Amino acid sequence: MTGLRERKKQRTRDSLIRAAHELFVTQGYESTTVDEIAAAVDVSQRTFFRYFASKEEVAFALQALTEERYLAAVRRRPPGEPPMEVLRSTLDETWESIGEAIEEVVPIQLHMRMWQIIETTPALIAVHLRHSMEMEERLAAEIARREGLNLDADPRPRVLVAAFSGVMRAASRCWGSGEDTTVRAARRAVESYVDQLGPALSQDWSRAPGSAASH
Repeated sequence: MTGLRERKKQRTRDSLIRAAHELFVTQGYESTTVDEIAAAVDVSQRTFFRYFASKEEVAFALQALTEERYLAAVRRRPPGEPPMEVLRSTLDETWESIGEAIEEVVPIQLHMRMWQIIETTPALIAVHLRHSMEMEERLAAEIARREGLNLDADPRPRVLVAAFSGVMRAASRCWGSGEDTTVRAARRAVESYVDQLGPALSQDWSRAPGSAASH
């Protein structure tokens, strides 16, 4: 059972994330200071730095949670499942549970707004890409482990994960540039893009949606 001290620390951490996200969304990431985040929770700057190394880290706290949940779910997929199916099935499997985990920290709508801030703030886009590359490497290593492959000798796990992650980023940009900031809209964008990964890699695009031959 989690002790009282640990629960209090978790509440403080969650409060800092929530306050930071609210400030980033209302006044912008660049305009928000660590002192303002700490003051919103009525703690000192020193206390903030006990939980987060920087403003950047608190901005990506929920992304880190999402990535860890997703990777853990990939590791639980049944053996023998094709690699692409592992990535897609895990996405379907974890969407609701990850959403519930996020809602324990911030309202889901606030998280979706923060997602848009990340997608449209140059300083955060660079960090987002770095995090994505690190996550891709971890996913590729897990796919290689599941398939019994040497990741340095066989490029297929990295190629697959790079393609899948690129599609996810494209879907996020599409959603982030739209007016509908709901979870349903985000999921619809992600699923529609992932569904097109196979057809896009096909040699024959004549039957693809939107092609001249399909009309």
